[in-house]
Amino acid sequence: MAAITAAQVKELRDATNVSMMECKKALVETDGDIAAATRTLRERGMAVAAKKSSRAANQGLIATASAEEGRTRSLVEVNCETDFVARNETFLAFVADMAGKACGTDDALADSMKDILTAKIAEIGENIVIRRNLRYALQGEGAIESYIHLGSKIGVLVEVGCEKPDTLASEAFRELLKDIALHIAACAPQYLRPEDVPADVVKAERDIYAKQMEDKPAAVIEKIVDGKMQKFYGEVCLLNQPFVKEPKQTIAKLLEEQGKALGDTLTLRRFTRYQLGQ
Repeated sequence: MAAITAAQVKELRDATNVSMMECKKALVETDGDIAAATRTLRERGMAVAAKKSSRAANQGLIATASAEEGRTRSLVEVNCETDFVARNETFLAFVADMAGKACGTDDALADSMKDILTAKIAEIGENIVIRRNLRYALQGEGAIESYIHLGSKIGVLVEVGCEKPDTLASEAFRELLKDIALHIAACAPQYLRPEDVPADVVKAERDIYAKQMEDKPAAVIEKIVDGKMQKFYGEVCLLNQPFVKEPKQTIAKLLEEQGKALGDTLTLRRFTRYQLGQ
């Protein structure tokens, strides 16, 4: 049997918010397997899904840039070793430059900017990594919004489509884009809609909920599990999440109502959320 360390217990506690004693017990039962221990605690009804989005491992910044009058927008994450360098003007300028370059390519900047990166490492005197970059190019009528939050530790891209060109000039439409981007930053959805959740993830969730109810009749278990899955989708799927500014209203309902007010049909096409070190 593997020896259970204090670090493993702390990691499991940070992920599940369950007591240290129960975490150690679960780790002992699963021979130190964090994922299996998390599942065990969830089956016992002690833990919610692992809160991985709250843990950031690296220093650095997330930045965005735009081109073609906002029809193209980018996100980039650049890591460094210390917070001191992350606040350095030279590093800030480098990250902004990488965000601008990300507007022009779908390739990994870590590969295409190797020589520039090497020179910057020598100049700053600290290891720097262009961890990831992404470009959105507008897909038809609509708009892309970008948002940087929490001292450049969280970045969002979101694209909302419409059918009428006049909608794009509406202040209400622009405000809606900003609100949805802010919501994504705050609520960290993992998927756009329930059908986007991988089948293995759905099965694992249903199995956990069924395990929690195994003493009940099969027909009752099925209904309860269905209800719990709706709650799960409301936590992880953007369109199903309660709007952060009005929790009684889902994002899907927000889009529907705003579309009616504008005399248009609005469609949330895609989103991306970067969190530093995630």
